[in-house]
Amino acid sequence: MTRCSPALAAALLGLAIALPAAAQLKVPGPSAAPGLGASTGRAPAAAPLQAASAPQAAASSDVEEKETAGRVAAAGWLTLLDRRDWGTAWESSAAAFRKSVPLANWMDGAPKVRADLGALQERTPATVAYKQRVEGLPPGEYVSVIFLSKFAQREVEEVVTTVREPDGRWRVTGYSTR
Repeated sequence: MTRCSPALAAALLGLAIALPAAAQLKVPGPSAAPGLGASTGRAPAAAPLQAASAPQAAASSDVEEKETAGRVAAAGWLTLLDRRDWGTAWESSAAAFRKSVPLANWMDGAPKVRADLGALQERTPATVAYKQRVEGLPPGEYVSVIFLSKFAQREVEEVVTTVREPDGRWRVTGYSTR
């Protein structure tokens, strides 16, 4: 049986971990050069390395997709606040948000929170984190985003938490400034 050296196996593992999910290293097939997986009726020695790293890469890619979707939903919702479209922001938020913050309270409180900030000048997402548990909320899929936001009057961190709802859409379930 032809096997690859431990050094080659380690190099293949390093490459498999370092490459993005879309470009995973594939073990050479039967037509490969001798010594690198020639047809023996068995999988080449490096095959288990690729198989072991594929789920990790897929999980990482899945989390990245969720973080991106949560960040995009949070940024879109903040745009509604920037436009002072308080009602649409409340209506497009998560069911848990609407249940915990009645519309009348939101319509009274949101403008007050934003009043002393002035017009938005710049907003940059600083951190994005996918979580399955958030304190005070039921288990689920959450993405929390901290935006560094520069307004005409002052700079703040806007903390927006989104949740993936049963329909698959990401909606805001929490907002605060600090």
